[in-house]
Amino acid sequence: MHKTLIVTNDFPPRPGGIQAFVHNMAVRQPAGSIVVYASTWRDGTEVARFDAEQPFPVVRDRTKVMVPTPRVTRRAAEILRAEGCDSVWFGAAAPLGLMAPALRRAGAGRLLGMTHGHEAAWAQLPVARQLLRRIGEGTDVLTYLGEYTRSRIAAAVGPEPAARMAQLPPGVDERTFHPDSGGAAVRERLGLADRPVVVCVSRLVPRKGQDTLIEAMPQILAEVPDAVLLIVGGGPYRAELEKLVDARGVRSSVRFTGSVPWEELPAHYGAGDVFAMPCRTRRGGLDVEGLGIVYLEASATGLPVVAGDSGGAPDAVLEGETGYVVPGGTPAAAAERIVRLLRDEELRRRMGEAGRRWVDRSWRWDLLAGRLTSLLAG
Repeated sequence: MHKTLIVTNDFPPRPGGIQAFVHNMAVRQPAGSIVVYASTWRDGTEVARFDAEQPFPVVRDRTKVMVPTPRVTRRAAEILRAEGCDSVWFGAAAPLGLMAPALRRAGAGRLLGMTHGHEAAWAQLPVARQLLRRIGEGTDVLTYLGEYTRSRIAAAVGPEPAARMAQLPPGVDERTFHPDSGGAAVRERLGLADRPVVVCVSRLVPRKGQDTLIEAMPQILAEVPDAVLLIVGGGPYRAELEKLVDARGVRSSVRFTGSVPWEELPAHYGAGDVFAMPCRTRRGGLDVEGLGIVYLEASATGLPVVAGDSGGAPDAVLEGETGYVVPGGTPAAAAERIVRLLRDEELRRRMGEAGRRWVDRSWRWDLLAGRLTSLLAG
């Protein structure tokens, strides 16, 4: 049986989308086939307790963020040999994938690097682009989320590495995200039981477009007077969003939940009638949405979605079938699609059901984890 060493900074209990992606893939690999070498994140019992619960060994580096220094590379090689691993999987190809040649010399016969949104940004910067090319040359396969990230990374790594790229997006646990996830209880607790709810689940940062939704609320309320915007998540943009709510005079129609424990997220999706996150690209393409797994989680919950056109976000929507894609940063376009959905219950039902079928057909974790198993085996 093949045995794989995962080398990653992105691993729970550190929160985040890449962390969840790597972990969900890891726990679905064959028993006995995984060893993890990860950064520490923070001291204390939380990390030790989490590691003890995993179905594979987890070796923590003493640093909070690993970089491909000689020390980290030597340690990875030592673990590779000690555990009898014959392949390496970099949880995020940049920058740890720069260790690939050294780990190949240490005995790794197969090296795979996962790419996400930030590698597409690296591809636009001259020095980072050179490093990305080295990573592509040193690994056997680079995975990509969707066509947006593939095209940009492929242009940077050159023709031979680009030919070895394979699509591997994150998946959705359809047993966790489903229409009966507890949304009614959340609506009742928040006093929203009888109101049409537009829900946005995401970290509060400018790229995600919560401000666009707030700007859209006056237009939405003109058509659907009792509508409410439910903003789920925490982040550094909260204070600015709160000011915008007051500036637009929509305080009675916007709710902020703050950060929500992961186990409560499915119910918060379920509290909505429509899911909307009109994300936009910022900083000349350096701040961009890699995919947008939230759209697929909403689809699994049975909601129609309204997405922005940043980066790979459109890859998570079947336009006109599971939802709509609107230009990022355009409140009027977002409002028009949201109003259309709020006023048409049959349309919402049809799109929600289509989204459920699409997730079941193409985005389940077990399907995608099986794809990874094949890529690691070569």
